Amino acid sequence: MGSDEVIPRRKLADQVLERLIELIRGGRLAPGDKMPSERALMQRYGVGRPAVREALQTLEGMGLIAIRHGERARVREVNAASVFDQIDLTARHLLSTSPQSLDHLKEARLLFEIDMVRIAAERAGAEDIARLRAALEAQRGAEDTAAFVKADIAFHGALAAVSGNPIFTALSNAMLNWLMEYHFDLVHVPGLERLTLVEHEAVVERLAEGDGEGAVRAMADHLNRANDLYRLENR
Repeated sequence: MGSDEVIPRRKLADQVLERLIELIRGGRLAPGDKMPSERALMQRYGVGRPAVREALQTLEGMGLIAIRHGERARVREVNAASVFDQIDLTARHLLSTSPQSLDHLKEARLLFEIDMVRIAAERAGAEDIARLRAALEAQRGAEDTAAFVKADIAFHGALAAVSGNPIFTALSNAMLNWLMEYHFDLVHVPGLERLTLVEHEAVVERLAEGDGEGAVRAMADHLNRANDLYRLENR
């Protein structure tokens, strides 16, 4: 018998983890519900405390439960935003240690934003345009740099939300927050707030007019302008 045919023994913690995931995915434990106590799980599955604790810690690492000291773990609500929150620290570590990954992120963001405008041009209704204009006005009324950047991210998030796809909205927020930390000048160039507002307004007005290609060009001009400035400043 070859070694590739040997059935490996599974850790008890892995087996407990599989059972708990089945409970959550099957709806027997819903978001907000308390997990069974460690003692109850030990009795239920006939395992020791270490196996139960390891399984619970793995569930927490997956973002499926929240563990607080002195309390029973609770099932978390999982959505697109929480998934990106879960990988946030890992993504930041990757970006801080890999210049190539940061270049890849910048390229992905450019293509992503262009596609968001194309989708918005196809799907945007009057309410969507109103929300985009409200986001633009919020950015216009920002009192300092931090508020302006926060409003900038919200504007792009509102644009992604026109798609009706929550993954797009969460991805937009994640990418811009990562860029804000590692290349702030790609998200905001100090002193060019008015130009940013003019460029954002051009995108919204082209969408309001039903000019999809014009909106795409306006977004491309906006993003490439920022990238050109970045290259000039880093020569």
